[in-house]
Amino acid sequence: MKKLALFISALLFSTFFYDQSIGLNLFLFSILTVAILFINNQSNFKNRKTLIYSTVYLITGLTIFFHNSTLSIIANLVAFFTLIGHLSETKSSIYVNWLNGLYTTIAGFFHRNFANKETKITVEAQEDKEPIDYFHWAKIILIPAVILIAFIALYKEGNPVFSNIIEKIDFSFINIRWILVAGLGYYLFNNIYAPIEVEPATELDLKTENSLHKTDTFSIPKLKQENQLGVILISLLNALIVLYLITDVAFLTSELDLRASVFSAQVHNGINALIASIVIAIMILLYVFRGNLNFYEQNNILKRLAYTWIILNILLVFSITFKNSQYIYYFGLTYKRIGVLVYLILATIGLVTTLLKIGAIKNNWYLFRVNTQAAFIILIVSSTVNWDYHITNYNFNYAKSMDFNYLYNLSNNNTLLLNEQLASKTLDEDSIQLIKNKYNDYVYKLRTNNWQELQYDFFKLSTK
Repeated sequence: MKKLALFISALLFSTFFYDQSIGLNLFLFSILTVAILFINNQSNFKNRKTLIYSTVYLITGLTIFFHNSTLSIIANLVAFFTLIGHLSETKSSIYVNWLNGLYTTIAGFFHRNFANKETKITVEAQEDKEPIDYFHWAKIILIPAVILIAFIALYKEGNPVFSNIIEKIDFSFINIRWILVAGLGYYLFNNIYAPIEVEPATELDLKTENSLHKTDTFSIPKLKQENQLGVILISLLNALIVLYLITDVAFLTSELDLRASVFSAQVHNGINALIASIVIAIMILLYVFRGNLNFYEQNNILKRLAYTWIILNILLVFSITFKNSQYIYYFGLTYKRIGVLVYLILATIGLVTTLLKIGAIKNNWYLFRVNTQAAFIILIVSSTVNWDYHITNYNFNYAKSMDFNYLYNLSNNNTLLLNEQLASKTLDEDSIQLIKNKYNDYVYKLRTNNWQELQYDFFKLSTK
């Protein structure tokens, strides 16, 4: 049953991807992958988390059908590794899932067949079977084949009638490259059908708790000195960030009417430094609250100062968000400006989880686990959005100024919308011609795509 499923999957894999661009085929591959995993891991699919990861993986495949973007393809790939790695050990952290998923995809077959024989193997119907003599099978296939070909060549020279018969045999219907892609598909599915784990990393992850514990070397005088240093340092940083926020509010309330170029320069000069300052702030807090100082009875002042600093950094995030939104208002949306907003969301999550770490006395592994999970969620959610469409729509309808060349050079996900703007927006002749050329090329591509490359925009054309 297993080998038949793998063989069929390999044929489908080559059918989906051989000489095809990405489209509907990646969603079909996602369905096929989940089916293969379900056949051999049915007990794990009773786990709620497994069902969630499977659903997320299928959603990322579907988003590629609706808008074929690089982000959606990356999200689909990450979701693939996450699901594979999760099935290898359902209780491991998400970053260990990525490691196990990648390892299984690349080396699953070799690990199961050539790794330490004492490792428990759960391959279906393998018990009580004698090992296959691959060398013997190679001999009985290759040696007769080579000898047969040699004699055919000899007989062709000795008999013209036999030679004509051999020359009429046409093997052109055999596509070697298609077969090689199918072989790659068989290797891939043979790797992942029974996911494996990188044992040292997985075991370490399972053994590592989220909470901090006192160590044996609990020196009160040393902790008192560390506490004093922390209070002085974080007090000064609190005072500095308060001063900065006051001056920042003064700037925002007094300079908003400046020319856009002046505001743009201020944003460019300051935003990268502010982003770096938030990262450094988190690193300082992680260092200060890395060990026994968390259990020092007289650390209340230090903790309050840390909470205050985290809250002030969150206010700093809001300040950066406001500046970035004003920049978007003046110059429109771009991927870089959207990336800043995504980073600010991640920074806010990092600050909040740092606050929770200090309050609940968690270790740095807790932060890593929670924040990687948050990053995964944001990646999946952001991949479901057709950013090229929304960037184009916003810049045409709401931005004070617009960089047409930037919009034109985006992917084909905004082509239909650009074409709609021809009737409603005033554009120069060169821009109009560029849009028409891009639209005609995209329509031709959609209408000449094979069914494996099908995209949702094709159905939009058919309704017009």
